[in-house]
Amino acid sequence: MGSVGDALALRPDGPDRWLAFADPDHESITAMFGGWTAGVALGSVLRSATGGATPSAMTINYIGAITPDQEVAIDVHRLGGGRSIEHWRAEVRPAALQTVLASAMVVLTNRRDTDGHAQFSMPAVPDPETLEEFHAPGPQGQQTMLRRISGDYASGDSSSTHWMRDMSGRALDHVLLAYLADQNAPRSFFWGPGPRPSATLTMSVYFHATDDELAAAGSDYLLAETTGTRGHRSTSDQHARIWSRQGALLATTEQLCWYR
Repeated sequence: MGSVGDALALRPDGPDRWLAFADPDHESITAMFGGWTAGVALGSVLRSATGGATPSAMTINYIGAITPDQEVAIDVHRLGGGRSIEHWRAEVRPAALQTVLASAMVVLTNRRDTDGHAQFSMPAVPDPETLEEFHAPGPQGQQTMLRRISGDYASGDSSSTHWMRDMSGRALDHVLLAYLADQNAPRSFFWGPGPRPSATLTMSVYFHATDDELAAAGSDYLLAETTGTRGHRSTSDQHARIWSRQGALLATTEQLCWYR
């Protein structure tokens, strides 16, 4: 089993160009796991950025399937910004080809102390150690431990809650948080008849965690609280809040999936 740290490793290949290996251990059902793609895209931006800005948002569009067991290139370009905000683009393609398979927009910010607001609180849930283990399908599913709390396929209810933890023990950072943001089953599995062909079209992740909150989360479980709002005419969305065990809202994420 390949660790997520090894799978997300990057090598320089010229100015603002990075190489990654599409590790088959992080394949989903038919292609590389979308969280892996998000992780290498974000990681490449962070390697190219020279200031102290940290991720605030990323949106990644999945254009084509990334075949496992090949080298991919990530080309990064700073689009603009100032002292507080930077905008970047990252494009993922096979190393030997020009075909873009994923394109990400990343916003980095130098965050300052201000007043704040929190609309939601972490729900009261059982400790993960008291729940049965579960793994998502495909080799990538073996990399992440899931503990289901609520949500049943074909129930008609698109809401679910589960604990999740990277099994390699890597300490949480923004790249791993982007990887884990995709660790949610498509909502069509829940409100529809059950598992069915589905693919993520686009995923956005909004990073709220402070450095201290990331450090406190460490390699512990994170809680994913997920709801779909509508599935209709082949597309279905989902929204999720990701919490640390300490009750900090680390990230929010949303996806739009294609289904049959």
